[in-house]
Amino acid sequence: MAPLAIREIALRNRIAVSPMCQYSSGDGFAGDWHLVHLGSRAVGGAGLVCTEAAAVAARGRITPHDLGIWKDEHIEFLARITRFLHSQGAAAGIQLAHAGRKGSTQRPWDGGGLLSEAEGGWQPAAPSAVPFRAGDPAPHALSKAEIHSLADGFGEAAARALRAGFDVVEIHGAHGYLIHQFLSPLSNRRTDEYGGSLDNRMRFALQVTEAVRGAWPARLPLFFRISATDWVPDGWTADDSVALVRRLQALGVDLVDCSSGGNAEHARIPLGPGYQVPFAERIRRETGILSGAVGLITTPGQADEILRHGQADLVLMARELLRDPYFPLHAAGALGEKPAPPLPYARAF
Repeated sequence: MAPLAIREIALRNRIAVSPMCQYSSGDGFAGDWHLVHLGSRAVGGAGLVCTEAAAVAARGRITPHDLGIWKDEHIEFLARITRFLHSQGAAAGIQLAHAGRKGSTQRPWDGGGLLSEAEGGWQPAAPSAVPFRAGDPAPHALSKAEIHSLADGFGEAAARALRAGFDVVEIHGAHGYLIHQFLSPLSNRRTDEYGGSLDNRMRFALQVTEAVRGAWPARLPLFFRISATDWVPDGWTADDSVALVRRLQALGVDLVDCSSGGNAEHARIPLGPGYQVPFAERIRRETGILSGAVGLITTPGQADEILRHGQADLVLMARELLRDPYFPLHAAGALGEKPAPPLPYARAF
């Protein structure tokens, strides 16, 4: 598990905690749950610990319980978390996000359905008035002025992330959320400069990236998560992703986190161990950018093989790190290396 240097940040190994929504915030604030959840993974040895998607606007949340970074008051508790992550040797990452048409929903364990305004919800916004689920109310189609304001909001959120002590910012351009909605012809039916051609559909993603990179110091890494394909005919494709990544790289993105799907309710996704790794490998090979692999990566040998074969530069793990916060320490032992736990835990290793 070799270290990874990106700009002026050195990750102690190539295992990252993938952003995972916890749906445990009030008014966007991080709390004790987030400190313990994220802190445990730093104690467990991950090189990079990323927060869940943090909304850049209150109306950009998936649920009313999402983490947020749309106001300065959010900074204080996030800073407490980054201080603890750093004290345990981990780099701290935050994912900046806007849910778009997939916003104003219940938490998954409450059913996940749309919330009305009477229930504490709001009208979601999107590139076009096309709902995610057939039969749902149409989202508000964003005006050009609103689009520009949202891009600025991502930049303002990045400035807050810096004040909170984060080392890495990731722009969430995947999983059917707002940026992905602009990219995909399944959800973008606009006829102005934000719709139609591939260049036009990429415009918002590129404007967001410019705003974030402009607010984020040159010494710190910038990641971008993509859904490499919609898994639906006539949707966003892997070829489109390569074209987008070339543009992102020119704007100062350092690593592309390669996921897939999320923008079509009935997409047929061929789930299986490491099913998204080929996307990370292709992005890396065809653009030369650093790539991250994510999705059903569950064993030390599997993660090690991805890295040794040059399929990705970073392995982002989600559910396996929920099951085992100490996976990196266990993986070191399984791969013949000496685990380096915090001293209070050393007797267990």
